[in-house]
Amino acid sequence: MSMNPATIRSVDPHRDAAACAAIYAPQVEGSATSFEEDPPDAAEFAERIARTAATHPWLVAEWGEEVVGYAYACPHRARAAYRWAADVSVYVAPEQRGRGRGRALYAELLARLRRQRFQVACAGITLPNEASVALHERLGFVAVGVYRRIGWKAGAWRDVGWWQLELESADEGPPAEPLLPEP
Repeated sequence: MSMNPATIRSVDPHRDAAACAAIYAPQVEGSATSFEEDPPDAAEFAERIARTAATHPWLVAEWGEEVVGYAYACPHRARAAYRWAADVSVYVAPEQRGRGRGRALYAELLARLRRQRFQVACAGITLPNEASVALHERLGFVAVGVYRRIGWKAGAWRDVGWWQLELESADEGPPAEPLLPEP
């Protein structure tokens, strides 16, 4: 398998929504990875991208002219004290898995979150999912807990494990406010 790097860039909601939706749809329809029951179409995906990218980074990986994966961050929770924490996700097209695409997307995503002054990245993983757990742990995420029987998907109750990565060391006193994402 080729380990050649893909080009990683900021998302363009109109240009990239259909490709991102196509990568995501099998995770909704054919697995328990996503807790959505109906895959969003390109228009819904474009709206999600625009809403999220206003405050958090959303990246795509291109191989040639084709989008082969994406990663994004979003607010961890809505209350103000959580504003330094971001949830992160990565999705890679099935034929591109195992080539370092997810790791490369996450490396750039985490670097951008650090530049925005986020303190913690959180990842929720539907269990079991050895590949996703391994990816997150290779990047330094540590397991912090499990929501047991939290979602019904694909005919069974599912657990979601949570992994966390400290992006910055905690200092005394309040941290600097997060910045807006890079273009």
